[in-house]
Amino acid sequence: MEKQTVRDSTAQTARALLEPYQKRFKAAAERELDRAREEPDVRKACSYAVLSEGKRLRPAIVWMVAEALGADETVSLAALAVEFFHVSSLIIDDLPCMDDDDFRRGVPSTHKAFSEQAAILASFALTAWGFDAITRVSVVKGDPHEVLREAVSAASACVGLPGLIGGQWLDLCQERVTRESYSTIVDRKTGVLFELCFVLGWLFGGGESERLSVVRKMARSFGRAFQLVDDLDDVLQDRAAGKEANYAILFGEEETRRQVIDLVAEFCSLAASLGLEKTPLLPLAQALSRAVEKRES
Repeated sequence: MEKQTVRDSTAQTARALLEPYQKRFKAAAERELDRAREEPDVRKACSYAVLSEGKRLRPAIVWMVAEALGADETVSLAALAVEFFHVSSLIIDDLPCMDDDDFRRGVPSTHKAFSEQAAILASFALTAWGFDAITRVSVVKGDPHEVLREAVSAASACVGLPGLIGGQWLDLCQERVTRESYSTIVDRKTGVLFELCFVLGWLFGGGESERLSVVRKMARSFGRAFQLVDDLDDVLQDRAAGKEANYAILFGEEETRRQVIDLVAEFCSLAASLGLEKTPLLPLAQALSRAVEKRES
């Protein structure tokens, strides 16, 4: 099988797994966004950014984890929260003072479609909205106060200095990319959001708080593998642009592929130890591994 055929097949697998969750997300997001009546221009910017086409991988993970534990629609607000945090970070990343991107998901970035002022305020609004959504999730098992405390603490770490904000600052300020600095930035810009997805799905799905350290380790493996596959996909484009912050450019495509395969294997082992082996999570992760294995052929 030719490389492109395998890559297309892998992408098809991921699309098939995510499609039902994408539909669920769109319906839930539209209902949630319609709740707001204040400041219509900023609300329009929020809706524009949230409802632009996307894979919806992060909210899908929340649902997948919760489903494996016997919960389902009870975690819809948690799934929305992680995507609101994600979109909020993308709005900021695209601003001229940050990564200065005019397009996102195939359409003009929020600050281009509206204004920089509206984009910044929409980002703040979506972050606050995400926290509000978390407080409205039904707790299906355990002490509701403890579950909510864990969830809010995880979300705060994700969006704050230990996570997205600190990671973006490091990314902007680094002068020389090293293996250590690259891993730190990936963990704080990409990994934290995946960690929050798994943690919220686990907590609100009724998982035991005592096992959160394993859930977080599993999430880190997935997040790193996901970013490395992105780096392999972008290697030609990044090299042409003179961009150094790409693992495959820094340390070679062969090592990058090997890292993805090892991380996916670790993810699958940890998922099985948590009783999550009969979920779409494993084929989703294995699709990453298959994609990079075949690139060598």
